Amino acid sequence: MLSWFLRLESLLTRLALVIAVVMLIISVSLGFFQVLTRFIFNAPSTWSEVISRSTMIWCVFMGAAATFRGGYMMAVELVYKLVPRRTLLALEIVIGACCLLVLGVLVVYGIQMTLRVRSQMLSGLGMSIAWSYAAIPTGSAFAMVAVIARLVSQGLGLEKLGPENSNLSPEVDADGVQQASPALAEGEASHSSVNGGDRP
Repeated sequence: MLSWFLRLESLLTRLALVIAVVMLIISVSLGFFQVLTRFIFNAPSTWSEVISRSTMIWCVFMGAAATFRGGYMMAVELVYKLVPRRTLLALEIVIGACCLLVLGVLVVYGIQMTLRVRSQMLSGLGMSIAWSYAAIPTGSAFAMVAVIARLVSQGLGLEKLGPENSNLSPEVDADGVQQASPALAEGEASHSSVNGGDRP
């Protein structure tokens, strides 16, 4: 069941990332087109700026899913250094719960805002502004799935604890020997079993 959920989350996060990249390309291209029409041809486009702004909103919210999943959100590394490594999982759970709370609020109120403004139109396009607001609940929902998947993977020891690219020192036992993280130890064990154990 968990493996099925992780595979589903991987597909959803990749889809969200693809959408974010496509929206970014559209936004940058239309921004360049807007500059050309305004300063080169002296005939500013009335629709490109609106679409560029809307696609950038979609890019930010859809890209948040991959950011949460990879653990690339801004982290206060000092907190991780002060907390004993044995309690890092509890800290990750607390952080994940806070993220889920905020994202849940964005989903609920984002849906309400989208429904409230559906009668308003984007200037120069004649389409509902709700298409722009829909990025808030949609991207937040994708990000919630990503946060849950990250917590599950960390709980199972499939991913390391703490922020990515951190300088956290490995755990040291009573004899002063550095201990590898559970995920790293499991990875080394599986690598050793695949290669048939230690070889001279």
